[in-house]
Amino acid sequence: MDSNNKYYIVKEKALPEVLLKVVEAKRMIDSEKAVTVQEATDAVGISRSSFYKYKDDIIPFHENIHGRTITLSIQLDDEPGVLSGILGRIADFHANILTIHQAIPINGVASLTLSIDILPTSGDFSALVETLNAMKGVHDIKILGRE
Repeated sequence: MDSNNKYYIVKEKALPEVLLKVVEAKRMIDSEKAVTVQEATDAVGISRSSFYKYKDDIIPFHENIHGRTITLSIQLDDEPGVLSGILGRIADFHANILTIHQAIPINGVASLTLSIDILPTSGDFSALVETLNAMKGVHDIKILGRE
């Protein structure tokens, strides 16, 4: 596979500031139709050349995610109510669980793998992951794949 066509999922805190500013400029241009590229780049503090260099290479993960399947790996405490709480949050998000697998707990921690169908009526996927990550009994969440 050509290295120019590889994709990665990276947490926001690991991204260089210029890429985050490109995302913000794109958001401004898309949401405020009267904003020009020059106005947006000036507002976020990057050059137009930086914007054009990266604009097609960075897309927030939640954009265009509806109609997709997301696979998550979650490390959680083996305690009553933790798994049902996770499933409840996903239901509140209006997503469908396609597959679920919980491994046998080791030292009180279980590995859970979920495949979730993100529907057009689903909420913001990033917010769901943040909500799940903040839940009592959840240790770690990783996004394994997106189809």
